[in-house]
Amino acid sequence: MTGSLLLAALSFLMVVPWGNWAVGQLSKRGIVKRVRLDGPASHQVKSGTATMGGLYILAGIGIIASGLALAGYPRALVPLVAMLVFGLLGAVDDLQGLRDAGGVGWLARHKLPWQWVLAAAVALVMFWAEERHLVALPISGDVLDIGWWWVPVTAVLIVAFSNAVNLADGLDGLAAGTSAIAYAAYGGIAGMSQPGVSLFCYALVGVLLAFLWYNVHPARLFMGDTGSQALGAGLAAVAVLSGHWVLLPIIGVVFIATALSVILQVGYFKFTRRRHGEGRRIFRMAPLHHHYELLGWSEVQITLRYWIVALVAATVGVVLGVGLR
Repeated sequence: MTGSLLLAALSFLMVVPWGNWAVGQLSKRGIVKRVRLDGPASHQVKSGTATMGGLYILAGIGIIASGLALAGYPRALVPLVAMLVFGLLGAVDDLQGLRDAGGVGWLARHKLPWQWVLAAAVALVMFWAEERHLVALPISGDVLDIGWWWVPVTAVLIVAFSNAVNLADGLDGLAAGTSAIAYAAYGGIAGMSQPGVSLFCYALVGVLLAFLWYNVHPARLFMGDTGSQALGAGLAAVAVLSGHWVLLPIIGVVFIATALSVILQVGYFKFTRRRHGEGRRIFRMAPLHHHYELLGWSEVQITLRYWIVALVAATVGVVLGVGLR
């Protein structure tokens, strides 16, 4: 544990000095946020903020994970592959948003098929990279080898969480902070049994803290889909590799709640439009954090409270995960 925490600290110290350079380079090249008009009106002041900061995150964890592999922990490269693949997909989405005057990126109906194809490919690579394909069951403590079922489970989790983290990336520091907590939880769960995965998680926590240095309110750097889709895919990957992916809905509860708020809002709107001729809403605005904004909560209040919920959920997940050993 001491070595893992030291790695997180060193990762932060290695990456954080490059933040100003990253902000300057992205801004100089016109890679700045165009805030969508259908979001909260208060967010229009964020237009012009450097975006695609996911490149900063991916560069940092890519270098550190490669160093871990050379140091004898090659499994650190497995979740990195998932992050790089979905980071590339997110970059395509970000570039589309930069070209669109309204800031609208790749439409979901066009993006989702590519997500499934790439998630299946990543799941197969992960399957071949692992000798055993285990799942630990909460409460009972049983550990099962699920064989080829591991592939569709992995693909579903990658698609689900790449989108869920993406939806949670709507306030300064929200997605990065909650992701850092979730990765720290899985770093603790993986522990000595999966040292490569554990070290990867703690290294990424350090990188995310470095990113947060520039992303907390008022943000100077946004991660964009390049970062959010990569973080979601990577989180699903480390959950599966740890064998404790059943705990992911607990550890990632803020992402689940965010995604469900959008699904419920869209579904209810379409249902009531067909039934009553006009669409009605459950929340004032989805995702859920925007609902709280319109209720009068400040951006900082919402972000910090999400962090608190994420920390409590992660603690429960770690207790269950460690207790199952």
